[in-house]
Amino acid sequence: MKNFLHAGRTCTFVAPYAVASGAGFVVGSLFAVANCDAAQGAEVEGDVEGVFAFPKATGANTDAAPGTKIYFDTALKTFTKTSGGNTVLIGATTRTASTTDTVYRVRLNGVTF
Repeated sequence: MKNFLHAGRTCTFVAPYAVASGAGFVVGSLFAVANCDAAQGAEVEGDVEGVFAFPKATGANTDAAPGTKIYFDTALKTFTKTSGGNTVLIGATTRTASTTDTVYRVRLNGVTF
């Protein structure tokens, strides 16, 4: 195909703020995971698909069954299963996360929100 560019799992973005390798960020209607550290305004490669371990937000009710929707809180830059005004649906858990677990294992939905 003459119009094929790439598979699209990883894309190049302009970092909306300083991001660390492995951190989540939102550009427009896409959520991505930074492949390297990047300063605000610098180009950064970000994965929009795949399964990642993200630190759970602190507080009560952080357990999750497989398939639980996970959101990125754009104001706090944290991951939560609670939707709200500043949250973006990024995917769903792939395994159980008990209240004592420190991460959610999340399959990114790879679509715009």
